[in-house]
Amino acid sequence: MSEVKISAEPRTEFGKGGARRTRRAGKVPAVLYGHGEKPKHIALPSREFAAAIRKGGANQLFAIDITDGTQVLALPKAIQRDPIRDTFEHVDLILVRRGEKVTVEVPVQLTGEAARDTLIVHDHDTLSVTADATKVPDHLEASIEGLEAGSSVTAGDVELPSGVELAVDPTLPVAAVTAAPTAEQLEATLPEVEEATEEADAETGEVTEGSEGADAPAAEGAENTEARTEA
Repeated sequence: MSEVKISAEPRTEFGKGGARRTRRAGKVPAVLYGHGEKPKHIALPSREFAAAIRKGGANQLFAIDITDGTQVLALPKAIQRDPIRDTFEHVDLILVRRGEKVTVEVPVQLTGEAARDTLIVHDHDTLSVTADATKVPDHLEASIEGLEAGSSVTAGDVELPSGVELAVDPTLPVAAVTAAPTAEQLEATLPEVEEATEEADAETGEVTEGSEGADAPAAEGAENTEARTEA
């Protein structure tokens, strides 16, 4: 994966208020750490960062040019988003060097089509692999072409690019192929589904009637979460 050059500036304001002002200015609060160095708080341009992640994925390598003269290579370690606005709230970045081996989680994509009348059950959507920090793949592939019901795909079946090694047990299940339910089986389970739905609706009604004052704990939890994010 090619690196993306991005500018950054040191961040001097901390806490919830400082993070909000950083976001209002069109930047993402971030922290750089690793290699035994003291964590460095920076702000990244939101649009450029979002575009890079959309194109390269969560393991995109960044060449960061900080306005204080520092130039570093870094990989995202943790990305926190706002699920409502679909914006980036905070990013943890880990420092890397060229030629350095890193262990990261990489998405797995299934290719091909299994046999007719089958369903694919995903056990693991990502796999942990070890690779050169500058050559982390954006995804891995495993074929399910023609697989019959009862077949499975393990980590050892996943195609690995040159220089990339599994960091998990090769027998770790990635996906399983099962027989699709017949029309008769679906009809047999329909009454059970309807009964479960009715019971859930009844329970929801009871909770709604007795939910007065439930917002306070939720708000408190949300505040604590934000505090941990921006610390």
